Amino acid sequence: MRNDAVFFLGLCAALAISWTGIVLGSHAQLGFLAPYYDDNQGTSFPQWMPGAAAQGQLVYRDLGCAACHTQQVRRPGFGYDQARGWGERQSVARDYIYQPFPQLGLARVGPDLANIADRKPTAPDEEDLLRMLYAGSEGMPPYRFLFEERRVGAGAQHSDLALKLTGAPEPRPGWEIVPSARARALVAYLASLKTTYDYPEAFPFVPPKPEGALPEKAAAPAPAAAPAPAKSGGSP
Repeated sequence: MRNDAVFFLGLCAALAISWTGIVLGSHAQLGFLAPYYDDNQGTSFPQWMPGAAAQGQLVYRDLGCAACHTQQVRRPGFGYDQARGWGERQSVARDYIYQPFPQLGLARVGPDLANIADRKPTAPDEEDLLRMLYAGSEGMPPYRFLFEERRVGAGAQHSDLALKLTGAPEPRPGWEIVPSARARALVAYLASLKTTYDYPEAFPFVPPKPEGALPEKAAAPAPAAAPAPAKSGGSP
C-alpha cells in the first residue's frame, strides 16, 4: 500500500514538472514577447491587425481553414517554402503576438497563407480572393454560402460589390453575385497576411570567425586524365 502511494505521488510530480516546463515555460518565453521597434522607420513591428481583419480571422477559424492551410513558412533546410514563393523568410514567434487566435494550421492540402498578401511574383488582390472563394480553385471547394445572389431590376444599376465573373460561375442574366459581410471580412483578413518585415531572429545565426583564423584551403584540382595510348599498326 505504501509503495502504491509513493508511485502515485511520483507520477503526479512527474506530470506536474512536465506541465510546468512545457506550458508555463513556453508561456514565459513567448507570452511576453514584445514588438520590435525599428529606429529607422520610427514604428514597431508587427502592427495591430485592423478591425475588419480581426473579424475575418474569426470567420477563418469558424470555417476550419486551418485544416487545409498553414500559416508558417519553414526555415531553409526544412522544406521548400521559400523556393515556392510562399515567403522570403521563415516565420517567427513575433509574427503572431497581436493575433488573438494564431492559425498555424494542421496540414497543407492547400498552399501556406502566411504571406499570401505579398506573394511573389504577384499577390492576389481582394477581387481575386473573392472570386476564388465563390468559384473555388483546384482542390479548394467553393464557399458560395458566403455570397448572395440578387436579382437586378430592369434599368437598375448593379451593386458596386458585385463580382465580375465569367465562364461557368457567371450568374444568369438579370442577376448578380454579392459577397456577404463574412466574405468581405475573411478577405480583409487574408489581405492583411504579410511577413514583409525582417526581424533579426528570422535569419539563421552565423558565428563570426575568430581573429587570426586561417582562410579555408581551396579544394585541390582533380588530376588530369591520362592520355589514351596510341594505336599501333597500319590500316587494315
